[in-house]
Amino acid sequence: MNLPDLWLVSDERIDAQLPHALARLPRGSGFIFRHYRLPPARRRARFEQLARIARKHGHLVVLSGTPREARRWRAAGAYGAPQRLAGGPTGLRVATVHSLRELAQANRTRADAVLLSPVFPTRSHPGAPHLGLVRFRLMAARSCMPVIALGGMNAYRARSARIRKWAAIQGLAKSPTKSFPIHS
Repeated sequence: MNLPDLWLVSDERIDAQLPHALARLPRGSGFIFRHYRLPPARRRARFEQLARIARKHGHLVVLSGTPREARRWRAAGAYGAPQRLAGGPTGLRVATVHSLRELAQANRTRADAVLLSPVFPTRSHPGAPHLGLVRFRLMAARSCMPVIALGGMNAYRARSARIRKWAAIQGLAKSPTKSFPIHS
């Protein structure tokens, strides 16, 4: 599967901006639906609403959950900790990775891609440690699958750091920019 270069990751804090952000992303971008704190029925309903918008714009839709849940919800794949993605039906599996240990787990479970984070300081976790570009690149070099940078990412940082695949939460939902860089 050809993975998108640009990914929007959902969060309840920016929920109101998501429909507009999905409409502004370049066709064929990726969308990861999280919304962990919603009660199950409301989470499913919001997923259906946002997935419909994402698909209308040609985006790949991934659900934070197990591969079985992703299949039941008709998502293209599942997102989560590497151990949660092991087994289950086939489909895209995107692992969230913050350490070498988690990266090794993602390699062992043969995830299709990893979101490696946080690359830079983030507004969502002020003062929390981040990888920085050097550690990000060293860890990415150990990945057996494509790496998507997450954490403090925006179009400027992706372009200046020459990071091809990147994801953002607030950096894409609130950005006034109408076009985002897609590297070739």
